[in-house]
Amino acid sequence: MTVPKQPSQDQSLLRPLGRPAEPPCGLLLALAGCDSGFGQATARHLDAMGFQVFASVLDPQGPGAKELRRSCSPRLTLLQMDLTKPEDIQHALLHILQAHTNSTGLWGLVNNAGFNDTIADAELSPLGKFRTCMEVNFFGSLQLPKGLLPLLRSAGGRIVTVSSPAGDLPFPCLAAYGASKAALSLLMDTFRSELQPWGVKVSLVLPGYYKTALRSDGEAYVEEINRQFIQFMKVAVEDLSAVVNSITDGLLAANPAVRYYPGQGLGLMYFIHRYLPYFVRDLFLKGFFINPKLPRALRREHHDDAKKA
Repeated sequence: MTVPKQPSQDQSLLRPLGRPAEPPCGLLLALAGCDSGFGQATARHLDAMGFQVFASVLDPQGPGAKELRRSCSPRLTLLQMDLTKPEDIQHALLHILQAHTNSTGLWGLVNNAGFNDTIADAELSPLGKFRTCMEVNFFGSLQLPKGLLPLLRSAGGRIVTVSSPAGDLPFPCLAAYGASKAALSLLMDTFRSELQPWGVKVSLVLPGYYKTALRSDGEAYVEEINRQFIQFMKVAVEDLSAVVNSITDGLLAANPAVRYYPGQGLGLMYFIHRYLPYFVRDLFLKGFFINPKLPRALRREHHDDAKKA
């Protein structure tokens, strides 16, 4: 594959994206998590550029899969895959492996699938939610590259993984999600080091706040947290193009960045995290995202009222 010369690799928040080269006919890519959001937008974008894309979806009859069938070329292949089911992952891997010869290889894998449906204190989050986050966000994203590495090595290809700043910074009420993304980011940094001798390049994309399908349930305290989350999401960005462009650059640039940070406000957030005292960072995150308050049952005035009664 011929690509233009790019600037040297760096991790700057302001790193300009390289201009991707036109892909040769038949260049092969696998994308995980394409039912909606970043994955679906990236699958459409790469298909329009002429790639042969294997796009995994949770529901092959769902609206996301139907939209991909409607808007993409016949080159795109949909694969059903639930990352909590090893048999689904093995079936998808077998389908991709059978579609190629060792000489063809696989140019890129985009790990985008992610899960979180709990916005609450770690104490109030069921242990099962932690396990599910790890199954989807970490173990699923581990099993895919492990299974596809022979093809990626053959092509000297790329792994681009969508993680989250929540894996670097302690966002209140995102413990399960953040812990799984922290594990994922460290895993990809390890892959990057281990695969460098093989010519396989690994990049992380850590988007800012974009419109998502996250939700939470619960009683009065958790409902207050959910209210704050909904307020936060009202200012989230709907245009996903910055994230799609970062993923594309990770796949096509001659020297892709180790980390991409698409989204507003991330530069300030990471500056505070790295250089200012912890209490400043905690105050910033509570003001920026969610500020948990003591549940009413634990407040002093509640106990005083109960004694008077």
